[in-house]
Amino acid sequence: MLGDTLTLVALPLVAVLALPAAFAGGGTRRWFGGRAESQRAEAQAAKDAAAAAFYELDTAQRDLRISIETIMAVDDSPAARRAVTDFEAIGRRIDEVSHQYINAVDAHDLDRDDLEASVAGQARAELTRAKDELGRVKQELDRFADGLGPLLGKAETQLARLAPAVERARQALLAASNALDAVRGTGLTADDLAARLAALGPELTRLNQGAGQHGVPQTLERAERVSREAEAVRVEAQRLPERAAEIDHRLVSLRTRAQALTTRAGQVEPVLSELRRRFTVACWQDLQRVPEQAVEHVRQAEAKLAEAQTARDAQRWPDATALLSTARALLNSTDEAVSAAGDRLTRLNAVQKDPRQEIERTRFAIRDAQRLAMAGRNTPDPRHARPLDDSVARLERAVATLEGRHPDYWHFLTETEAVRHTVADVVARIREERGAAAGH
Repeated sequence: MLGDTLTLVALPLVAVLALPAAFAGGGTRRWFGGRAESQRAEAQAAKDAAAAAFYELDTAQRDLRISIETIMAVDDSPAARRAVTDFEAIGRRIDEVSHQYINAVDAHDLDRDDLEASVAGQARAELTRAKDELGRVKQELDRFADGLGPLLGKAETQLARLAPAVERARQALLAASNALDAVRGTGLTADDLAARLAALGPELTRLNQGAGQHGVPQTLERAERVSREAEAVRVEAQRLPERAAEIDHRLVSLRTRAQALTTRAGQVEPVLSELRRRFTVACWQDLQRVPEQAVEHVRQAEAKLAEAQTARDAQRWPDATALLSTARALLNSTDEAVSAAGDRLTRLNAVQKDPRQEIERTRFAIRDAQRLAMAGRNTPDPRHARPLDDSVARLERAVATLEGRHPDYWHFLTETEAVRHTVADVVARIREERGAAAGH
């Protein structure tokens, strides 16, 4: 993964550690006294120590190269690229001290019969310096390796996730395929789900090609996405029979409701006739078009239901669901309009018979809000008092409209309802402000 830039010079370690023997022509070694042999032994010990330091450094570098390759396989962040650059720089430093060591070994034949004490001492000094340099670079390499901990941990975590993630994606695709086969066995085509599953085929091919071709992060992301999408297909396939049954039920229910509303819409006209006969125009004029609108809305709803049935037969489930929602909305608005006419007559009858209940209900709401506004205060906050005072005046004006020969009872009802809404807003604001103050 690191490429040629991280390839160190191949060091002939075995050759270095196994130099030619000190026996000339099979003869016996010549001895030059104790001092020369003592210096030779010290030099040999220095050589052995340097060889051990060289071996440790070489082993550490090889191990660290594996860590760098692991990081590069997963991480392309600036920190990872910087780590690679730093490793290359340390590699060049390792080359330098390694050549220094090799030159020191090659420069001195410690097995020569005529090795002088001064030469052995020089060899010992050079080999000791080489060993010390190798040790210093080893320490530098160790510090660098310690600093790689977070990057290496992240890379190893991603690599550890890779194989399970790919396997989960394969299993998810298999489960989705099995679920699709099962639902087709019930007579449902599920063409849209089959198309979605087929679209994941090329993604499975890329997963099988491996992270070496597509990269670890990209392969992980692809595996997780394939798992999610395949699982969604599986869940929808398993739910499809239930969804079909639900749509069938809604079709029957909404058709029944449309028929009932057709009957109820026919009862609106007698209600309007009574409203026109007993109350002023303002009390019923907004309801004039309810009968014809109800008929039109029911007709539109029935048309949408027919389209929904066609979509359901073709197993176009999203279209069927959308059409059913449109039909339901049309029937809801029709229901509200038809109910409004009967509710209007009921409320007008009640207030015509005795408006005092509506008046007292509204006055009670105002008084309750006024008590709350004064709680714990000598004078109310103007922000609360002003809308409450306005509500009192508005209620009195509404009551005054009942004194005429042809009272507009609907105006009276809408005014009292508006007053209660205003009062409720003031109460909510007071409680919110006091709750916030108590929190502090």
